[in-house]
Amino acid sequence: MENRKYLIGGALILVAVVYLVITSTRANAQYFLTVDELLARQAEMTGRKVRISGAVVGETIQYDADNLELRFVIAHVPGDLDEVEAAGGLAKVLADAVNDPTRSRLEVVYYGPKPDLLRNEAQAILTGTLGEDGVFYADELLLKCPTRYEAAEPQAGQ
Repeated sequence: MENRKYLIGGALILVAVVYLVITSTRANAQYFLTVDELLARQAEMTGRKVRISGAVVGETIQYDADNLELRFVIAHVPGDLDEVEAAGGLAKVLADAVNDPTRSRLEVVYYGPKPDLLRNEAQAILTGTLGEDGVFYADELLLKCPTRYEAAEPQAGQ
């Protein structure tokens, strides 16, 4: 009889721990979305912490050094690595995204120093929230510039 009490008590504790883990994970979850996915789910995602990726449209970069306010636009790039490889690699996909005016685009605002790698066709990985105004307010900004890491083309005659 006493063993049954311990088993029931242990089961209740286990259920409570599982419940707490699940609810905590959902509350702190960050979604990783492409620009197209974020815009398609705009009503649902407004105000939620998300991580997105896109290609920086260089001509839109504006930096106010006095207020440390950085504004730029990112264009949609596919999130599937196989799709990126099939399209010719990351550098080509980023260039195509920036040069295609029919791609979805999203305005970004970030407060902080202007990163050195912020340039046309850089891949921006941003964490932040989509505002009611349709602007993405980034808390974190990571940039990858694939042209910096491409292998150098061998010179003729070498």
